[in-house]
Amino acid sequence: MDYYLPPQTEHVYYVDANRSKNEHTFKTDVRKAYGKVAAADTAKKNCGNARSCCGVSEKADKDYWEKLGYSDAEIEGLPEGCNMGLGCGNPQLMASLREGEVVLDLGSGGGIDVFLASKKVGPKGKVYGVDMTPEMVHKARENASKSSIENVEFLLGEIEHLPLPNNSIDAIISNCVVNLSTNKKDVFEETFRVLREGGRLAISDIVASKPLPLEMKNDSNLFCNCISGAMTVNELKNVLSEAGFTNIEIELEQDSRMFIKEWVPGSDAENYVVSAKIKAIKPRLNRNARS
Repeated sequence: MDYYLPPQTEHVYYVDANRSKNEHTFKTDVRKAYGKVAAADTAKKNCGNARSCCGVSEKADKDYWEKLGYSDAEIEGLPEGCNMGLGCGNPQLMASLREGEVVLDLGSGGGIDVFLASKKVGPKGKVYGVDMTPEMVHKARENASKSSIENVEFLLGEIEHLPLPNNSIDAIISNCVVNLSTNKKDVFEETFRVLREGGRLAISDIVASKPLPLEMKNDSNLFCNCISGAMTVNELKNVLSEAGFTNIEIELEQDSRMFIKEWVPGSDAENYVVSAKIKAIKPRLNRNARS
């Protein structure tokens, strides 16, 4: 295995050499792409358009963020540098977070949803952000430090191998990240592991409304842009169910095709993928049942 130890963290991000060559290549490409986004934002440079899950402009597109479900008050109250135009929804709003809860954001990037969640759980709660890109974790930590936000913690790690103990999280959120994983089965098994009984999953992500052509699936650029890694609704339901989740709800946001069209112009992605609100519950064990 190859190990990457980032500054200011005791957690290790690793790449499993046993993965297929294609999976390893895509994961490496994703890490490089989002590292570039973080570096460009820090340097206040433009490396993409504001309506892209893998791009950043000099200023976030207000109309785009409103379409994703963020209010003016939410965006204006965020630490500078955490809003980079990455996402396809507003998962912390979906999660119905409560004061004192422990929350985890999968693929937390610059920390936008972590910071929004931190306000809802309050000083007695805690919000973790996990991201596999060192540049993103470093940026998020700087954002938290500059704004003196104390009930958050950003960890470097893969969402397929979460650096958190069993049964430690009340709610898991994620914004357009799970589709970037090359092993969704491991992601949902890990989320199930770290959730407490009765814990909930509330994520915004991209799903395929119909099977993608092979040439799209094998396109690394489309993978990094949250398109070719999308599962169909049935595939997603099956992998969630197999992980142990119940009360699975997947709501397609058909209007999202309008901004997906702008992610990779000319790719025809809007005819294959759509943003979705995805919810599920880790059931409570029936301890009264007779063995």
